[in-house]
Amino acid sequence: MASIDRENAEMLSCAGGSLDLVLPDGQRLTRHPIWLRERLPDPRITDPTTGQRLIEAAELPLDLTITDAHLADGQVSLVFSDGFEAAVPLAWFAGSQDRAEDDFTDDIILWDSGLNPLPFMDFDTLRRSDTALAAFLDTLHAHGFAVVRGVPVEMDGALDFAALIGPIRQTNWGGLADVKAIANAYDLTMTPRHLEPHSDNPYRNPIPGYILLHCLINDAVGGSSTVVDGFHAAKHLKEQDPAAFASLTRTEVKFRYADADTVLENRGSLIELDDLGRIVRTRYSNRTENVAPAPVAELDAFYRARQAFYSLIQKDSALTLTFKLEPGDLMMMDNYRLFHGRTAYRLETGSRHMRQCYMDRDVVQSRRSVLRTQTTSKELAS
Repeated sequence: MASIDRENAEMLSCAGGSLDLVLPDGQRLTRHPIWLRERLPDPRITDPTTGQRLIEAAELPLDLTITDAHLADGQVSLVFSDGFEAAVPLAWFAGSQDRAEDDFTDDIILWDSGLNPLPFMDFDTLRRSDTALAAFLDTLHAHGFAVVRGVPVEMDGALDFAALIGPIRQTNWGGLADVKAIANAYDLTMTPRHLEPHSDNPYRNPIPGYILLHCLINDAVGGSSTVVDGFHAAKHLKEQDPAAFASLTRTEVKFRYADADTVLENRGSLIELDDLGRIVRTRYSNRTENVAPAPVAELDAFYRARQAFYSLIQKDSALTLTFKLEPGDLMMMDNYRLFHGRTAYRLETGSRHMRQCYMDRDVVQSRRSVLRTQTTSKELAS
């Protein structure tokens, strides 16, 4: 029979077989007994070093309940219906929420052309301080981009910065690649023409998570960078034209790149939602997009919706931020969220030479998580 700690009856209960708990900050939690049992911070359940599970969770009895729960000296003592007993620090419950929205919506800042000041940080500061690097990655998460100043103006200077975070992504173009006008260009990026707003490489699987664009020379007339918050644009579209928003979330598009040595294809919607209806990815790549044949009414809806979305992200829109990178500047962009481009530049007035590479999403998220944990541990120890 379930029991309740009488002294803390308003804070702790297992009367229904699950654990009902009120944290010191007032947050109320209800935890399923199997959910708790399979992840308890107990050396009999999870390995203390790796955090990996030692028991076979699928073998736990489906009728498992919590029969007794007490709180004393910051420890929650639990007794399960199969006789297993454990004591868990109360603080563990506050840190074990596993909220899916953490990856997408916490601390997100939507912005437009009025963003001021721009998220700039200094390379030397990031190199000397993990706390500053953690703040940089938090800013990158919040805004979808951030600019580092003072990166060495050398051909491989971007790798000096990348090394602070993790390995770069290798593609069929190699690792760190040039972005500059060349003869017989194999891609419009390698010309001086303007580039419309786009996300990079939507034809890859997986799509590169982050773009690192390092400026070596940018003294030609023109050549300013343009960036658009795709999440903000999608939110505007949803508010202004719900039917168009719905069309772009349900219409799957094929993206394709091919040359003599490579054929790359991937599919996805221009606006991607998670299972809770939250915007988690935006795509736009006019040069590589191909929508499949479909009934006329469906394509009418898609083309109208795509045009409405484009009107929000094109270079003259109120959502487009325009600025010019200087030698030593490195812009890091969330390729799941941002659309980027550039204004045209005139070769007779100078040159524009960037170096670019990619990072996978898990590399950046891992570094951010480790730094946040280390920063929190230092704060608790001080």
